[in-house]
Amino acid sequence: MDVSTIFGSMVFNETVMQERLPKEIFKSLKQTMEEGTALDLTVANSVANAMKNWAIEKGVTHYTHWFQPMTGITAEKHDSFISPMPGGKVIMEFSGKELIKGEPDGSSFPSGGLRATCEARGYTAWDPTSYAFIKDGSLCIPTAFCSYSGDALDKKTPLLRSMEVIDKQCRRILKLFGKDIKKVTPTVGPEQEYFLIDKDLYDKRKDLMFCNRTIFGAKPPKGQELEDHYFGAIKPRVDAFMKELDEELWKLGILSKTKHNEVAPCQHEMAPIFTTTNLSADQNQLTMEIMKKVAQKHNLVCILHEKPFAGVNGSGKHNNWSLSTNTGENLLEPGNTPEDNAQFLLVLTAIIKAVDEYQDLLRLSVAFAGNDHRLGADEAPPAIISIFLGDELTAILESIMSGKPYDKKAKEVMKLGVDILPAFPKDNTDRNRTSPFAFTGNKFEFRSLGSSMSISCPNIMLNTITAEALCQFADELEKADDFNTALNALIKKTLNEHKRIIFNGDGYSQEWVEEAERRGLLNLKTTTDALPHFLDEKNIQLFLKHKVHTKAEIEARYKIQMEDYCKVLNIEVMTMLEMVKREILPAVINFTKDVADSALSVKNLLGESRAKTQIELVKTLSALTDELTNTTANLEEIIGKIKDYDDVTDCAKFYTAAVIPAMNDVRQIADKLETIVGNDYWPFPTYADLLFRI
Repeated sequence: MDVSTIFGSMVFNETVMQERLPKEIFKSLKQTMEEGTALDLTVANSVANAMKNWAIEKGVTHYTHWFQPMTGITAEKHDSFISPMPGGKVIMEFSGKELIKGEPDGSSFPSGGLRATCEARGYTAWDPTSYAFIKDGSLCIPTAFCSYSGDALDKKTPLLRSMEVIDKQCRRILKLFGKDIKKVTPTVGPEQEYFLIDKDLYDKRKDLMFCNRTIFGAKPPKGQELEDHYFGAIKPRVDAFMKELDEELWKLGILSKTKHNEVAPCQHEMAPIFTTTNLSADQNQLTMEIMKKVAQKHNLVCILHEKPFAGVNGSGKHNNWSLSTNTGENLLEPGNTPEDNAQFLLVLTAIIKAVDEYQDLLRLSVAFAGNDHRLGADEAPPAIISIFLGDELTAILESIMSGKPYDKKAKEVMKLGVDILPAFPKDNTDRNRTSPFAFTGNKFEFRSLGSSMSISCPNIMLNTITAEALCQFADELEKADDFNTALNALIKKTLNEHKRIIFNGDGYSQEWVEEAERRGLLNLKTTTDALPHFLDEKNIQLFLKHKVHTKAEIEARYKIQMEDYCKVLNIEVMTMLEMVKREILPAVINFTKDVADSALSVKNLLGESRAKTQIELVKTLSALTDELTNTTANLEEIIGKIKDYDDVTDCAKFYTAAVIPAMNDVRQIADKLETIVGNDYWPFPTYADLLFRI
């Protein structure tokens, strides 16, 4: 396989455009892509024709406007290129108007009240900054999605708005340093964790089928405690999946770079090279879809839930975020002497200020039912937002805050004590895997994202809050008489005001929870704690100021996310009740009957004293069966009260406060029974089966 040949072969990328478009058309399109200038219909017609011809040569007959509604996954409606001709013939056509605008039925997508169900009209608009591609035999055109009234009904539109905002504010700052930059683009490389399990076993578990996670499951004899799976040798079946996954991703121009086993059994990771944020968001949605499709071909199932198995690590998505100029400069590159790099220090200070002032927005950007199982456990960052900078940067900032000279240390060389092994320079700081927002050399790694989620919302927040801090800085520095004096004073003042957000220690420790409380940092442990902050006045004003969201869009997104939380929990409750009543209880009763029959036989044959083991086991099973019946009845009674809550916030909080604890009670008893009931009786595969049979 020649990777260089297949890479991007299914993408209408810049190389293909340059080959197939007239020079002036290509120049105009490239200007639109790079500078955001308006697209002329003549250009659109030429692009559409070239795009169609390229796709037809690859066997394509249909096209679709590929968009990302508020469901968190992608959507597509397919139309063929055919147009009727006289004599019963057809011609393959595709116009600029069809490229630029589509009109899917928007009535059944989440709108959060932005329009009534009867108001079905929705529009898709081509995003020329994200390349079209071929998937499943159709030409897919990345688009934004909005309602008839113009409200954004998707995740892409506000992301593009936030990218424009941070571009504008970064260029204001760079101009103060004497740089005439045409474009500043946020870039992202999202690492993707996932589980692979055998499809035959998956099909035997209703909780995996309906909930994407196990809502029952006792701890197996072996989990991840030996730490032997992490970076271990990849099993042949998994390796075959990874090989095909890479090939399919490369065809779509996705820079799949790294693959390895993760910490938990059956858990793995794929990491791409960074690219422009909206393109990265598109590609990550594609990656998740293709992972599932390729897994099926290997009789596997790819699970992207944040916590599919209790007792072992869950899956996240590390969002590596940076800012790049059209000249190739990375604004988060500290250089060899960061203490002398005033531009870097100003941008860094703006990010520190932004994260401190808008901790709530970063936290709620990763808040949903699945991630509640993961955040705060000893496998993921805590729910408390903080920034890790490392020893060197922290020391530099402390010297600025105190006004004392920075004591620069020479770079240490690592010597491993074996002559044949090379010496190499030691990094300035260690990594901190417990930090939710860590500086990692020339980028920030936002580690709180859940595995299944779109990366759009967290990056909307990062772009917007950073843009706001840079805007405030630019407002102050642009009117300064002495730029250098004002710059130094601004950095020092801002760092002293927001230093509480910097934490380089163990984010898993109870000491940090207590210290964070003393510092006044937020600890929003659950989705229902975090999401209401979306409606805080300061946050509404932020989005309105920068035109990233309208107030109606903010309120709609809040409602959609709260409703989604309630729906997910309701599905889990209904699944739990069905599994208990139709699978677990019948299995336990059958096992109890057989043990009881054995006890009677032994008692009649050898006397009661010789049947002691069976009798005690029947007593234990009977008692646990009663407990399971009672906890299940309690759960049914509690879930029946949901109808009393008309307000979505009250409903969601009731799930958090009452339903989840009742579910935990049911699970505790059921999992205990799993460890007692004979394996041949238990109605579905256990953790030992699921995690160790690939």
